[in-house]
Amino acid sequence: MAFSSSVAVRELPLFPLPEVVLFPGRPLPLQIFEFRYRIMMNTILESDRRFGVLMWDPNQNKVAAIGCCAEVIHCQRLPDDRMKIMTLGQQRFRVLEAVREKPYLVGLVEWIEDLPPQQDLRPLAREIEQLLRDVVRLSGKLMDQPIELPDDIPSLPTELSYWVASNLYGVATEQQTLLEMQDTSVRLEREIDILTSTRNQLAARTVLKDTLK
Repeated sequence: MAFSSSVAVRELPLFPLPEVVLFPGRPLPLQIFEFRYRIMMNTILESDRRFGVLMWDPNQNKVAAIGCCAEVIHCQRLPDDRMKIMTLGQQRFRVLEAVREKPYLVGLVEWIEDLPPQQDLRPLAREIEQLLRDVVRLSGKLMDQPIELPDDIPSLPTELSYWVASNLYGVATEQQTLLEMQDTSVRLEREIDILTSTRNQLAARTVLKDTLK
């Protein structure tokens, strides 16, 4: 479910998460146990079920200014008042100002979208898809077992760019950079660089493995 484009600015409850970056269209499971966030969830579940996810860098104690709105699509209440929720990424946003900080952070946000494409993005998407196949094939060879790409890979370039970014595990700062980009072609080109480097590293390890047999 997407937001109406007529709503440009709104207040949004904000949930900073350590080294977690949510992307549009991608799922994010969460377990809610802090009292203030239990209050937040109870409040949003009675309204539009949406809140903002922001990456918090614990090393620099810094919260990103650009995040992604999450919609609660399932909530399981546990006996000790904790909650298990499944959310889905919606639109990206930029925090304009903090409206209040207690009992939880609320910000005034504006929605942001990618700029209209200035080129045909399909060649970049096809290159991404080939690189993904190469990475999976080489990973399977190193592990001595076949690995297949998941069935939920989007075909549209913008959605594909979010899918790739969301699966770059362990590099939250890089993910945040990709989230903040507002040009799909630039995001895809950066992901091509990342996947090419990954493929080349896997290929070198595969050659070494074959040499040592």
